[in-house]
Formats: sequence, structure tokens, C-alpha cells
Amino acid sequence: MAVQRDTICALASGPPPSAIAIVRVSGPSVRDICASIFEAGLPPPRRSVFGRFLDVSRETIDEGLGVYMPGPHSYTGEDTAELYLHGGAAVIDHALDTLCAFQGVRLAEPGEFTRRAFENGRLDLVEAEGVADLIDAETRAQKALALDQLGGSLSQAYEGWRAGLLEAMALLEASIDFADEEDAPDESSGPVAVLLGRMVSELETAMDDDAVGERIRDGFRVAIIGPPNAGKSSILNRLARREAAIVSDIPGTTRDIVEVRLKIAGQVVWLADTAGLREADDAIEAEGVRRALERAKAADLRIQVRSPDTSSSFENAGADDIRVYNKADLERGEQSAGTIVLSASTGVGFSVLEDTISERITKLTSSKSAPLITRRRHRDALSNTLFHVKQARSNLEHGFGAEIVSEDVRLAAQKLGALV
Repeated sequence: MAVQRDTICALASGPPPSAIAIVRVSGPSVRDICASIFEAGLPPPRRSVFGRFLDVSRETIDEGLGVYMPGPHSYTGEDTAELYLHGGAAVIDHALDTLCAFQGVRLAEPGEFTRRAFENGRLDLVEAEGVADLIDAETRAQKALALDQLGGSLSQAYEGWRAGLLEAMALLEASIDFADEEDAPDESSGPVAVLLGRMVSELETAMDDDAVGERIRDGFRVAIIGPPNAGKSSILNRLARREAAIVSDIPGTTRDIVEVRLKIAGQVVWLADTAGLREADDAIEAEGVRRALERAKAADLRIQVRSPDTSSSFENAGADDIRVYNKADLERGEQSAGTIVLSASTGVGFSVLEDTISERITKLTSSKSAPLITRRRHRDALSNTLFHVKQARSNLEHGFGAEIVSEDVRLAAQKLGALV
């Protein structure tokens, strides 16, 4: 005998005080709850009803709008109700206390409404992740990415690949079941080879996206690197428009990585100040240099800094690095084309640096089509899928039996199934 679920309730809007508060209820007791707390009784399904809400002692909780949405056509797939109240703390507490006084009703755990939507088939796992990303979105780019994911664009691509794998499995299993018919293996191997070849091409294209989806979702990494006393910390503070890093004339002041979160070119950017790059005798500074090199290697964009206090040579700079000559107020010097000359103390040249960073970030996001991968979990699953599809294609080309080929196709379909 199936165990009946609890009914859950929670504040579904921002914390008080606010003009409006939304309290959501979902579960098997919702119909009885609505009949009790709505002064006018159970409202018609999916129609906003204005009136008073009453507690168990018939005291007024508040006056507002209420909506009753029977399952399965609701967000969670269960009977659901939403109360639109005034957003004061006393009103919200009274409403939640009243709901929890009903038998079998409790406060929802974080994300439990969306979890129930997933468990009841209203959302797949990728779409549920899209809900979380949409709530956390700080930029329009993150919002657009999350809306695409919530709208099912990623799931449709993943399910399309899975359908192709299931078709290949059906053809292979038909050749196994009808192995005594001479033309069965020949009739299946050709279409299977075409399906697997097309899938390898599409998966490789999806994977070759420079991790744009993950970068938009998690933020772009920009590292400021260079020798000690080049003014890296001052540049970070100027870009952050606050005193985020300690500035000193003493070489080696910055030892650990100092990171600030900014919005540049409509994207989230993590800007990191790193330890000065030099041969260090001090063990702590040496660890800082190691971390600086590690961060520089992992960064999406590097800002190489030099100044009159350091060598002005950029011999170790990469072709895509932004080259900055700082402290131009002390000594401008001769600089090659492509080097941005600025002064962190006066702000001269910083508009050029900010524009250059914006241009580079925009270039990173516009070089690829809409991403089909937004999380490391997606990439790992697709990578495993691609491995098994390639293995199946290789086994087919080398004349292995349908049983061997079918096993890799099955494993590939399993990886895609786990993804959604």
C-alpha cells in the first residue's frame, strides 16, 4: 500500500517586508485546506478569487487573492494552491502557522516544490536545474541561458540523441533476433553506421564549445599577473571601484589570490589579483607564486602588467593576453603597439582597459552558437556518451557482432538517460 505524502507549504516570494507575499501549498490535503481557509469555500479551479483567509479559529489571516490548481496540471503535478497576501512578517507567519496546523502539513524543504515537479514528471532533471539557474541569474545572459534550459531546448537535444541510440539498438537487436535470415545483418549495419556517424559528429560539435555555457553560468575568470611592484593590486582596486586588495611598495605584499566579482559586458567576471611572479626564497611567497601561475593557466583571460619598477618586457605574455604598462604618471616609456598605457593612481587609461576587457569577454561569448552544455555534469555525461558511441562505431567497422556493438550503444543511451 502506497504511503500518502505530506502536504508542504512555504513562502514562495522574497522575504518580508514586501508589498505582496506568495504562500504556496502542494500535496494531497490542498483541496480540504482551501475549503477551510477560503472564507467563501473551495474556489473554482485555476481562477483567482478575492476574499478573506481564515485560520482554524475563524480569525482573519488577511485579505487577498487565492488560486486553487488541481493536479496533475500544476507546477508540482499535485493539487496546489497559492495565496497572494500582504507581505508583512506577521501576515506570513500567521498564514504558515495556520497551514501547518492541519494534519499532515509541514514546511517545505529548500527546492522541494521543484523536486516534486521532477518526481511527478512535470520537469526533467535538466529543466529543474534551469529553474535553479534562473533564480540565481544575475545577468541577462545567465537569464537567457536558464530560460532556454527551462524551456526544454537542452532536453530536446539530449532526447533527440537518445532516440537515435534507441533506434540503433532496435536495429541491432533485430539482427540478433533474426540472425538466421541472411540479409538481416546487412540491412541493419548500414543504417546503424549512419546513425552512429551522425551522432559522433553532433556530439563532438556540442562538446567543442569552449565551455561557453559553463562560463556564462559560473562567470569568466580574469587573472592579473606580473612581477612584484607592477601595481596589480592597484589595478584590481581601480577596476573594482573599492579597496579590495592591500596596496604597498613592499614587494611580495600580495601572497594569496584576492578575487572580486564584477559585471563586465553583461557577464559575471571573477577578477583575480595574484602574487608577483619572481624567484622567491620565502616558502609562503613561493606558494603564492605557484598559486598565481596556476590561476593564470586556468584563466579565460590574462592581464599582463609591467611598470617602470619592473622589466617592461612582455616576452612571457601570450598572444591573447592584455598587455598593460602601469604607473605612466611616473614614466611613460616606449611601448609597443597593443600595449595599454595607464596609471592606477590617476585613472588615466582605465577606460581603454575596461573597453578592452569588455571586447574580449564579448568575443568569447559570441564565437559559438547557443550552448548545449551549461554544467560540468552535462559535459561529463556527454563525454561518456561520446566515448561509447565511438566505441560502438569502431566495433561495427571492425566486424564485431551485433551483441558487442549493441552493448556500447546501450551504455551510451544509459548515460543520456541519466542526464535528463
